Amino acid sequence: MTPTIRLPAADGSIDEYRLRHPVSWPRRHSPPHSRIGYAAAHVAAAPLGDTTPGGPAELDWDHTLAFRRHLWSHGLGVAEAMDTAQRGMGLDWNATRELVHRSSAEAAACGGRIAAGAGTDHLPPEVSTLDQVIAGYTEQLEFVEEAGARVILMASRHLAALARGPEDYHTVYGTLLRQVRAPVILHWLGPMFDPALSGYWGSADVDTATETLVNLLHEHASSVEGVKVSLLDAELEVRFRERLPAGVRLYTGDDFHYPELIKGDATAHSDALLGIFAAIAPAAGAAFQALDEGDEAAYDAAFAPTVPLARHLFAAPTAYYKTGIALLAWLCGHQPGFAMVGGLHSGRGIVHLARAFRLADEAGLVPDPELAVARMNALLDVAGVAR
Repeated sequence: MTPTIRLPAADGSIDEYRLRHPVSWPRRHSPPHSRIGYAAAHVAAAPLGDTTPGGPAELDWDHTLAFRRHLWSHGLGVAEAMDTAQRGMGLDWNATRELVHRSSAEAAACGGRIAAGAGTDHLPPEVSTLDQVIAGYTEQLEFVEEAGARVILMASRHLAALARGPEDYHTVYGTLLRQVRAPVILHWLGPMFDPALSGYWGSADVDTATETLVNLLHEHASSVEGVKVSLLDAELEVRFRERLPAGVRLYTGDDFHYPELIKGDATAHSDALLGIFAAIAPAAGAAFQALDEGDEAAYDAAFAPTVPLARHLFAAPTAYYKTGIALLAWLCGHQPGFAMVGGLHSGRGIVHLARAFRLADEAGLVPDPELAVARMNALLDVAGVAR
């Protein structure tokens, strides 16, 4: 019989919950052929590291890299050093460089797919010209290329603050796309993930911003492998997808509507680059395998139970979804402790985390119920929850 646990609920009650029997998810190792799926991976903080906000990030390299091998073992690619890895929220440039270098070497050793974020987060706040933004991007872009990962051009807070309209985005991105060695992935990260990116592409009006990005993509299509859209708006994504140049992929970053966007229809579909995949890798791998085999019922069965978990983890304020990702990695035995660089493990309350525990189990994503219950009980004790 599986164990039970008493969990706090939003109304202040304490409910007893019995965990389900673990699901035996298949491991496929090789990437799917019908879609491309990247998981944006989190980082494990060093158990004895200083997690003071604003301090240098100290990582547990063994468990950070082991988690990437876990993702590859389910056929997923790794999107490295993205916002899931706390770029702009605790992961500094020195740690980012080592992370990209180490992960790229791991990918080469095991044949895993990897892409990595290049941005401007190493620049000082007082950047005042577009040329400085371009130079900052170029430094990171060249580092990622040298490491052997595909480049993801991340949205830049510096550019968002400096740009006076669409022409400034064309200037910066046009310069970068003319110098890349291989086609890159662009990233449109909405303000729900990072409020500092409000008005990206030169307008707070999403249709105007879309027009700017579409024009940019058509002008530089040969230098763009795909574009990741993280706006949590499925209808907008479908409209945007229809306007892409031939050969440019749409990578959904919609952690609310990913099953239907990835499945698509007879005319089009999205590929995926998702933070939620770090939490649901076994189910995602199984869903992609089912899609490869043309079994839509099995695809739906794998993904459908994960959607309530995803919507819970990515609830507003969405930027703190990373806390739930790290919690589940700990509960599932992928790292020894629940600690995050920059102290971000305090980013969600205990009731939210208890709900995440239950939803993960209901989705069949708790491989060792005894371990998960022991760890969740320890967390509840630290939080002072009387049960």
